[in-house]
Amino acid sequence: MSVHRRKLAAVAQRLLWTIFIVQAIAGSFVDLPYNYWLGWLPALGAIALTVALSRSARRQIVAEPPAPVEVEPPVTGRWSALNSPADKVPSHGTHGLGQTYAIDITAEPAEGPARPEPVWFWPVARRGQAYPAFGAPLHAVADATVVHAEDGQRDHLSRSSLVGVLYFWLIEGVGRTLGGTRRIVGNHVVLDLGEGTYAMYAHVQQGSLAVRAGDKVLAGQRIGGCGNSGNSTEPHVHFQLMDGPDLETARGVPFSWRGVGVPANGEKFTVDAPVPVDRVKN
Repeated sequence: MSVHRRKLAAVAQRLLWTIFIVQAIAGSFVDLPYNYWLGWLPALGAIALTVALSRSARRQIVAEPPAPVEVEPPVTGRWSALNSPADKVPSHGTHGLGQTYAIDITAEPAEGPARPEPVWFWPVARRGQAYPAFGAPLHAVADATVVHAEDGQRDHLSRSSLVGVLYFWLIEGVGRTLGGTRRIVGNHVVLDLGEGTYAMYAHVQQGSLAVRAGDKVLAGQRIGGCGNSGNSTEPHVHFQLMDGPDLETARGVPFSWRGVGVPANGEKFTVDAPVPVDRVKN
């Protein structure tokens, strides 16, 4: 499927879901002038588009398996992997938004306060500062050019309890889907690594970015901080490589972190601090 068709499909999906949800809400207050079952057609159409896009992505992966691109790790310190492509592909259950080989990681320091564990009831939510990942520096994984950078969205409370998770999936997730890509990934940075490869960091901390579109950065340079913006249950780093800068049309590219590889779910790994970078690449 061409880039143009993938873009049209993404727009159509968002429109169909919007129509479905709007009419579902309206139907709670007034009688709609058509059969109840017809109201499900937009949702069925959106699901059909999702299936078609997923099959197209799978066919391309089988026909032309992409080679992993080796880059530097985006963080330093001790971390743990979640939703890793080392365990399943697509790692997040979808090929959408270039996430085929995406990975989530969260800080697991050997010393100091530990990462809070999820709970059933209390506390319902926690502030980002309760998590060691919150505010942790994010580093450029290669010499690159910044093609997109935004950090104006707020960092919300964690969804660390059963009530929080239900709210996340049934209410917040729906709203963010209707709000479009940037509401899903939250604050984010996209780097052009050259040779048709782009790196994307999602859920960046509000106000933490040290770069803007057009800047050139060096591998290891600090570009921002880990946050909890967008479709996120707790502060963590969502990292992925892709073949284009537009999340709605890009396809995922497998990565390998130099010295680490691709950590599996639950695997803890440690990255030494990079050599300090005090200048911007010319």
